Amino acid sequence: MTERSSDLAGAAGSNGDTSAAASRLAQVWAAVINGTSYVSMSQDEVVDYLGGLSTRIFEILTGDPFNARPAWDIGVDLVDSHFTSSATLERSIALLGDEVRQTMPELSVERLSAVQGAIAGGYGYALRQRTLHEQEAIREAVLDAREQAEAALRASEARFRALFTEAAIGIGLADVEGKMLDANLALQQMLGYSLEDFRAYHLHEFLHAGDPESTHEAYRQLTRGDREFFRAEKQFFRSDGDSVWTNLTVSLVRGPGGEPQYQLAMMEDVTDRHQLQDRLRYQALHDPLTGLANRALFLDRLARVFNRPEPDRRVGLCFIDLDGFKVINDSLGHHIGDELLVAVAKRLTSTVAPNDRLVARLGGDEFVLLAERSTGTEQLIEMGDQVLDVLTEPIRIGGHQLSVSASVGIVERPVIAGGSGDLVRDADVTLYWAKAEGKSRWALFDPDRNAREVARFRLSATMPAALEREEFYVDYQPLVALADGRVIAVEALVRWQHPEHGLLAPDRFIGLAEETGLIVQLGRWVLEHTCKQARRWSDEFGDDAPFVSVNLAARQSRDPALVSDVEAILRKTGLRAGQLQLELTESAVMGTAEDQTSALRKLYDMGIRIAIDDFGTGYSNLAYLRRLPVHELKIAGSFVEGLRVAGKPDPVDEQIVGALVTLAHALGLTVTAEGVETAAQAERLRDIGCEAGQGWYFARPGPPAAINRLLAAQRRR
Repeated sequence: MTERSSDLAGAAGSNGDTSAAASRLAQVWAAVINGTSYVSMSQDEVVDYLGGLSTRIFEILTGDPFNARPAWDIGVDLVDSHFTSSATLERSIALLGDEVRQTMPELSVERLSAVQGAIAGGYGYALRQRTLHEQEAIREAVLDAREQAEAALRASEARFRALFTEAAIGIGLADVEGKMLDANLALQQMLGYSLEDFRAYHLHEFLHAGDPESTHEAYRQLTRGDREFFRAEKQFFRSDGDSVWTNLTVSLVRGPGGEPQYQLAMMEDVTDRHQLQDRLRYQALHDPLTGLANRALFLDRLARVFNRPEPDRRVGLCFIDLDGFKVINDSLGHHIGDELLVAVAKRLTSTVAPNDRLVARLGGDEFVLLAERSTGTEQLIEMGDQVLDVLTEPIRIGGHQLSVSASVGIVERPVIAGGSGDLVRDADVTLYWAKAEGKSRWALFDPDRNAREVARFRLSATMPAALEREEFYVDYQPLVALADGRVIAVEALVRWQHPEHGLLAPDRFIGLAEETGLIVQLGRWVLEHTCKQARRWSDEFGDDAPFVSVNLAARQSRDPALVSDVEAILRKTGLRAGQLQLELTESAVMGTAEDQTSALRKLYDMGIRIAIDDFGTGYSNLAYLRRLPVHELKIAGSFVEGLRVAGKPDPVDEQIVGALVTLAHALGLTVTAEGVETAAQAERLRDIGCEAGQGWYFARPGPPAAINRLLAAQRRR
């Protein structure tokens, strides 16, 4: 950032007050345009005047809702204050592009371009109106000269000749048939023809096929005498082949009897303004770093495809995101990252040969290939493969050999199958799939998969309200002592009674809760609900009441408020700590961070039981396991499966279960086997040394009333 940009940025950053920034911008602005236009103001007066315009510019840029139309008036005001040089406009527009972007880096390119364009449009309009007034004065002078010809013919002709000759705009005179009679010096210089050259032409010869039909029709009406004049912005070609853009006014001069007699053409050279507008239009539609089409141009081209649907026309998108670009950008610097983006843009452009394809940069390291007339899914897959291929070879930048890959989301379909917004959304979703599946690959849009994911999203979106509406409830499954069949504990299992989808098991929503972070809120609700029920059992059955076991998700175990939440729930429900067991999966508890281990230790020290669920299905660091604050291991049901048949246990499963039990006992832990479904399993597990079992053989999960019946029957025995 330049020194003046830094000052300006600082001024604009104070509590949203733009006055200091506007003042600074006015000073810079006055210095930039000094000497480009001749105005009757001192330099200090110019600064004060531009200060007011600068304040209006910042108000427009930060307005909500945004409306660039008032910037048009700023362009008009500049012309009204006699800042009429094309250099003044060009430098002013360039200054806004450079300085305001530095002052307000968060400002969108579209907003700034719209304000720049409006200022340029207002400026051009005012300048044109000023010229038209001059032209009208000339036309009136011509008519006045004719009306006063008899009274002061020589004086009138002298005045007209002076005006005709010295005028800054080009003036040409032709007879009613269009044969050129005269051209002033300005017109000769503008088009590069001598007066003799002009007299060899007819006016209609300066019209060409590229002109709008409205211009041709207006000229025909004028030569018939059906209209007095017409105006148009028209392109002329000089004698050397270059083009000149003009504001053209052609007027009909009538004779004493009202008959058409002459044609008077007046032309103002607006080439500089036209080129400036072209540059602004290009900048608004192209990425300044890579020169590729930007998001605005891409969306415009895509919209045109859908706005003019044709039978059997197909369209396709390849959404592209570079893998690992952030690492390169952060480690080697943004200048290396920018050069890498430019190199990638060139390679992607090499894959776009036909005219009906477009490559655009959407921002950051995201690109898109648009096939406006796709021939089918195979073509888009081929394009995806080409993208991956062109990025295979490393890119050398600044002495670095950079390897970059990309993930590509592909969507291809008939134009009539949806809108442009649907196409972009689906391509973005598919790009996410490619990223999730390992990167450096393409993924093809699958409507069935998308429907499933949308359903999952909608389900997750309704979870917070479902908690408030109490759509969740808890079932309980007993843990039975294998030695005597007593119910020693119950595991809490949450269910969701969804109003549309019916009863949902945990596997339908626990994963969603984990992904969205709602698992902490849901887990807190389950814990409090279960502890309240455990307190009821404690009050009713005393020492015969079971302890309750509550599953703790991995994200819950990392929650900083876990210990305080558990303490608060125990205090609120009055449940003793020893009557609560928290279950964590093996993968969640192994390799736990130091602060998580500390939380488990605090819970352990409070007297709360800690169990490792599904033990044996993950990777266990046994040296680490011996240091964890754990009371119990729960063996996964997959290992118990091989013990279903009496007298014919699977030898491998039997060995695994025996080893796990031996390990647990060596660490001073008790063992509960899950998935017990037969008497043979229960008997063999008891013989191996398991303290408890859990499964359908003993009882299915059910409401608290079912546990009440088991405990009551147990008391009677």
